[in-house]
Amino acid sequence: MGVEIERKFLVASDTWRAAADAGTMLRQGFLSTDKERVVRVRVAGDVGTVTVKGLGAGAARPEFEWVIDVTEAHEMLDTLALRPLIEKTRYLVVHEGHTWEIDVFVGRNRGLVVAEVELDSETESVVLPSWVGDEVTADSRYANARLVEAPYDTWG
Repeated sequence: MGVEIERKFLVASDTWRAAADAGTMLRQGFLSTDKERVVRVRVAGDVGTVTVKGLGAGAARPEFEWVIDVTEAHEMLDTLALRPLIEKTRYLVVHEGHTWEIDVFVGRNRGLVVAEVELDSETESVVLPSWVGDEVTADSRYANARLVEAPYDTWG
């Protein structure tokens, strides 16, 4: 079984941009947002994937992912996925031996910028970059599946 272990943070400044790659546009939607079995379809560049995530504990949760035909992924997003779709540009920044993913959201989640770092274990230490703000790993509002149910533009 695959396991995803990640920590999520708000981004406090734009200084990460100096070290970032060119970014990849992500378009994703959910076939299920049940907290016990989230099913996501994603198009990242020219790659389609289906991901199933289970209920986790702390920063860890079971995760399974398959590459699918990108045309079929777009069709699933257009016809089956819950609305609104999640659209964002993901930038990668390497800092102190870890690759950070910075997601800059558009659409209904415009204005939200979060940084995630994947770890090998929940006890692995990570040096936080200066541009990282508050940790929101345990705040379910920031989960992409929850952003479908309550987009950032509704938070007031």
